[in-house]
Amino acid sequence: MGIDVAAPRLSWVVEHSGSDVQTGSEVEILRDGGITRHLSDARSTSFLPWPAAPLRSRERAVVRVRSRLESGWADWSDPLPVEAGLLERSDWASDFVSPSLSAPADAARPAYLLRAAFAVRGTVRRARVYASAHGVYDLEVNGGGAGDDDLLSPGWSSYAHRLRYRTLDITGQLADGENVIGAWLADGWYRGRLGFNGGLWNIYGSDVALLCQLELEDDLGARVVPLTWTWAPAPIVSTGLYEGETHDQGLAHAGWSAPGFDDSAWQPTSTIALSGTPAVLEAPTGPAVRVVERLNPVAAERRPDGRVLLDFGQNISGKLEFTARATPGHQIVLRHAEVLEHGELSLRPLRTAQARDVYVFGSDDFETWTPRFTIHGFRYAEVEGWPVDQDPRTIEALVMHSDMSRTGRFSSSDELLDRFHENVVWSMRDNFVDLPTDCPQRDERLGWSGDIQVFAAAAAFLHDSTGVLQNWLRDLAAEQIEYGSVMNFHPWVACGFPSAPAAAWGDAAVIVPWVLYQRTGDTGIIQEQFGSMSAWIEQVYTLTHETGLWNEGFQLGDWLDPAAPPDRPDHSATDRYLVATAYLAHSARLVARAASALGDPAGEERYSGIADKARSAFRRQWVSPAGRVVSDTVTALSLAIAFELLEGAESATAGERLAALVAAGGYRIQTGFVGTPLVCDALASTGHMDDAYHLVLQRETPSWLWPVSMGATTVWERWDSLLPDGSVNPGEMTSFNHYALGAVVDFLHRRVAGLAPAAPGYSSVRFAPEPGGGLSRASAAHESSFGRYEITWVRDSESLAVEMTVPAAGEAVFVNPTDPERIERIGPGTHVIRVPFRAPEDDPRPERVWNIHNPDERRQMELEREGVGG
Repeated sequence: MGIDVAAPRLSWVVEHSGSDVQTGSEVEILRDGGITRHLSDARSTSFLPWPAAPLRSRERAVVRVRSRLESGWADWSDPLPVEAGLLERSDWASDFVSPSLSAPADAARPAYLLRAAFAVRGTVRRARVYASAHGVYDLEVNGGGAGDDDLLSPGWSSYAHRLRYRTLDITGQLADGENVIGAWLADGWYRGRLGFNGGLWNIYGSDVALLCQLELEDDLGARVVPLTWTWAPAPIVSTGLYEGETHDQGLAHAGWSAPGFDDSAWQPTSTIALSGTPAVLEAPTGPAVRVVERLNPVAAERRPDGRVLLDFGQNISGKLEFTARATPGHQIVLRHAEVLEHGELSLRPLRTAQARDVYVFGSDDFETWTPRFTIHGFRYAEVEGWPVDQDPRTIEALVMHSDMSRTGRFSSSDELLDRFHENVVWSMRDNFVDLPTDCPQRDERLGWSGDIQVFAAAAAFLHDSTGVLQNWLRDLAAEQIEYGSVMNFHPWVACGFPSAPAAAWGDAAVIVPWVLYQRTGDTGIIQEQFGSMSAWIEQVYTLTHETGLWNEGFQLGDWLDPAAPPDRPDHSATDRYLVATAYLAHSARLVARAASALGDPAGEERYSGIADKARSAFRRQWVSPAGRVVSDTVTALSLAIAFELLEGAESATAGERLAALVAAGGYRIQTGFVGTPLVCDALASTGHMDDAYHLVLQRETPSWLWPVSMGATTVWERWDSLLPDGSVNPGEMTSFNHYALGAVVDFLHRRVAGLAPAAPGYSSVRFAPEPGGGLSRASAAHESSFGRYEITWVRDSESLAVEMTVPAAGEAVFVNPTDPERIERIGPGTHVIRVPFRAPEDDPRPERVWNIHNPDERRQMELEREGVGG
């Protein structure tokens, strides 16, 4: 509904068992001009060009497809309606209407109610609303909802460049006579407070305004309906994304969005001409933010002073909802936090985000309430003022995020590892609230480019996140043109963080679209982003004075190295300029490959040359004549190996040194944002898979599983966000919900379970399990555009059984884990292969590296040698 692509590409999945494959297809399109059918001999089922004339603005078509298989024609698919939105700026005939052109910037502001009455004559054949806002809005029609469950619309974008609108079909909600459209309207991201260091107000403008175009076809014909708007204060007396929401039901206007309401005391709105808005109006590329799950408390404790502490058992992004009865004027106050400290909500990690909601009752009947225009990150909630005669366990936590479909799964025989994987899934969900953010709880929640750069592959596997990430990439590209650089987060908020270009963060402009292309097979993504990708490389190459060596200026480096002081997360042991030069070589190579995929030989030659120059500069600066990487850290070695910056025997030498450093560190994490996603692959690719297992399965801090052992239900920002004594890390940045360090799950999918794309879009898959770590079982599954791929391996005392499923339109190869040179091609269907393999209990175990200068370790070493306590 309301797409802004005139010629949408077509993809489908062939669902059947067996090895029958598609040899062609037929597409049927029903539109006003009748039915057309289009035959194709293409074997592909993904991103086929629209075979008919482009859609016009507002045009609706119904599409269905059938596959020609080797055995004959398959059944037709279910019909899929598709309707274009407003494809041209000239289609817009309405202006913004505003109840507030400015407001004081000292506290969260109120929300507003807007209403417009209009007449319908006879039968309604078609009615559409095209809506957007400077702020966030929620529509009502004739006293009820507007037919959608979207939240925080239109979402957050770089409003000076792009403003998204939504299309709503309200045909069934209108009747002959008077009808009403109503809107709740609030600041949201447009003029509400954003950013840390106190944040900024009015970033995109001082107004809050609604853009609402009603198009109607009834007995009077088809037309854009002119609307006259009035407004009044909403019962939401204050609301902010960081601050929370206060709602006084005693100020409600009963029936305000229904016909017959007396709005004579309401004020006329001000008009803001759409022609003065430079932003491009776009339909969304991804799903809306919605309530996707409801959680009940797993524990509820009444305190002696009447407060109620609720534990929902899971850290989420969302809000609370309750139904209760109290006297008019009675208040219920809700506070939110991710963890407890000394039995109370730990609020310090929120910094200046109050995360406080207040509801004031308007009657003595039961009332149901949930905040409308705010969102919090929390597991625990404190409720003040809950009626003593009512059960607080009826309060629900509503999980909110972009309504992405789940596409990837993993499981194993290790419960702690599985819980870690689930924590990563939750952290992704909680931080994909319209765009990929760092955290959902404190006064930040920004689209950090470094976080999604390292996590993009995991995101693309776990959820259908392409639409969310395309939206973010469009903001990145637009602001890259404005500022002359990729910023460290997008949309950019100038709240005090350096704006200078930084490797790994700016490289998101290259790596995120490349990963999406690799995981979806959609060349349209890299086609759209190629200007941004190449501009980043050209900028950095210029900063190196065309030498390829990036050795000056601001860098974030291996951010949050666990050895860095809590107040200096950029103080990594790894040379920041090594990181910068390595990323230039890597990203330039990816841009060259993108150029090749797009059929651009000149671009391929240009960026291959820059990649070669940066690689040579890296080698001159950081690889010794003996083949050693001289910045001798786990991150430096992982970069050199993973980004293929070494030659010949140097990779094996680096792998040996990397394994030695990881072992010397007791198989605990020694890497920050840059090294953590790469270290396991660097170990595995150089023949040290067992060391990678020891690292992944480590239980002591710092490690991936330490937070899980401490009860974490999401991934932490710091390895020790919660200290062993249960106190919260004293650092200013202490989030308990950051997905970045969970990027290692991509390694679990590809190398532990053994499911990796062998060609863009999973048109072909590489099944290459690498059992170890004492695991007796692992599995992974992915819903690709070609269908569902799945692998499960199980070990007993003498063999390994691998079961693999390939969809009808897919293909795969199986790499024998006992002999990687043995590669077997397998087609659609389910296949089981059994090979001899060691038992789980025979997997190598990590050797303990003792500190003989530590008396406690020395005593433990002696006890283990004697066979006591070992």
